[in-house]
Amino acid sequence: MMAPGAYAEGSGKTRYYLLDTYYLRNSTQLPRLHEYMSRGFLPAASKLHDGPKIFLEGLVAAHLPQYATVLGFGSLEEMASLREHLHQDEGFRKAFAAWEDGPEPPYEYSSRALLKAAEYSPEVGAAPAKGKPRIFELRVYHSPTWKQLAALHQRFAGPEVRIFHRVGVHPILYTETAIGPNMPNLTYLIPFDSLAAREKAWDTFGADPEWIRVRKESIEQHGQISSVIQMTLFRAAPYSPVA
Repeated sequence: MMAPGAYAEGSGKTRYYLLDTYYLRNSTQLPRLHEYMSRGFLPAASKLHDGPKIFLEGLVAAHLPQYATVLGFGSLEEMASLREHLHQDEGFRKAFAAWEDGPEPPYEYSSRALLKAAEYSPEVGAAPAKGKPRIFELRVYHSPTWKQLAALHQRFAGPEVRIFHRVGVHPILYTETAIGPNMPNLTYLIPFDSLAAREKAWDTFGADPEWIRVRKESIEQHGQISSVIQMTLFRAAPYSPVA
């Protein structure tokens, strides 16, 4: 039975995502983290919460090894409920203690961001029935001001998402950081079947005549509305429900 306040499938739109990132050393930290997530956290969380769960291992990043989890919630109350009830689960408590009490610290440092879903963000669906897990690209667009972030959302919600889909870029979520670093920003996550598919899609997007025109008009009207673009590539963990 799901805990009170837990996410019920079909109950409504995913409004928040919790992004946790772990920065590791080349040692036992990554395999221990996989062990904890796959055998401790995920089984316990799945009994309590039906919202989206994504587990990612860094592939191309400023710091490697790196690991990230993305959990979706319908409300902040659902998020608090999961945290509360997780620590009442005996299997989770044992796995968490084993992870923390290992021969070295479980990670070098971590970061957390609370992301609020944009109105035009789709619902995260199940992974397609294919072979190997997909590549995921996390993009963070930092805007100089909240006004320019609003203009960036307007551009995405209008022509940019349409162009994305035409060239093979299909993000599964669009958000902005409500609590976390580098605000204001637009953060979105894109799956690709392979690195080659990613490269082809972005090359096609960059050369698209409609995108070239839309970008030019956006800069003329609002200035440079995304000042820094941060990109990280991940591979889905084998046990990730969304892979």
